[in-house]
Amino acid sequence: MQTYVLGNTEIEITPIILGTWQADKGMWAGTDEEELIEGLRAGFEAGITTVDTASEYGNGDSERLVARALRDVRDQMVFVTKLWVSDFRYDAAIAACEQSLRNLQTDYIDLYQLHWPSGSWGSEIVPIAETMQAMVELKQQGKIRAIGVSNFSVAQMEEARQYGPIDSLQPPYSLFWRAIEGEIQNYCIEQNWSILAYSPLCQGLLTGKFGPDHQFPPGDHRAKNKLFVNRDHYQRVQQALEQLRPIAAQKACTLAQLALAWVMAQPRTHAIAGFRNVQQVQDNAIAAEIQLSEAELEEIEAIGSTVTDYLEYDPVLWAF
Repeated sequence: MQTYVLGNTEIEITPIILGTWQADKGMWAGTDEEELIEGLRAGFEAGITTVDTASEYGNGDSERLVARALRDVRDQMVFVTKLWVSDFRYDAAIAACEQSLRNLQTDYIDLYQLHWPSGSWGSEIVPIAETMQAMVELKQQGKIRAIGVSNFSVAQMEEARQYGPIDSLQPPYSLFWRAIEGEIQNYCIEQNWSILAYSPLCQGLLTGKFGPDHQFPPGDHRAKNKLFVNRDHYQRVQQALEQLRPIAAQKACTLAQLALAWVMAQPRTHAIAGFRNVQQVQDNAIAAEIQLSEAELEEIEAIGSTVTDYLEYDPVLWAF
């Protein structure tokens, strides 16, 4: 699989990234560890050499799962993980990085990201200068190779980069959730940063497998997804999916592959695709080969707009 340079670094990342949030059993129902491990191996075999995780996913469970699956091919992989907001104080950030290194069974993290802006989810507000001091020192020590941010606004990104080099932003971004388009997207392009889009399938909505009356089982956080909760939005989603199906048929691909291809066609953008099993990983990998013409991109975008035009600007995908 073709790779692309991460931000202003020399790190090469794949257009599809293996997403492992689903290893957090406290937020996802029905996941099986062994199937996730098999999926990670299948991704590697399909040429997907970048994997995204976070210390917060299952209190380190996701990082440990990545290690179990990929430690023997670590030198061929790019590991991406995140620092949780409760660890933004200098000493806590250093300790959290060390724990992530242990969880991942590695000597270095390729891309270490600030998971949310300071103060998010009721956390203590810590000056970004203090957190970035720790990040820069970790980079100088060779424990991390690059620094990224996630869920940041332009003002927050601008402040963070005053204290050290930033090379990526990880935002929620899909055909049905496009809050970053415009100011945030343009800022990243101007800085030559990579955009690592999470929930590029809008948490499964863009697969087309959730019908009009779908109900999530207890414990699945997707029940709080704003596009599911609001029935008017959900109806517009269903109508948009019906309009997308003929395009997918013309491209001889699934709705999910079409949606992933659309995300990857956006400037400097990579798609972090979650999975439940080997087949889903293999299907996701195929999306990296789909080429969309300008006319097709415009048609797909116009259909997506029938959903997004009714949404208020908000970078947060859930109504927790």
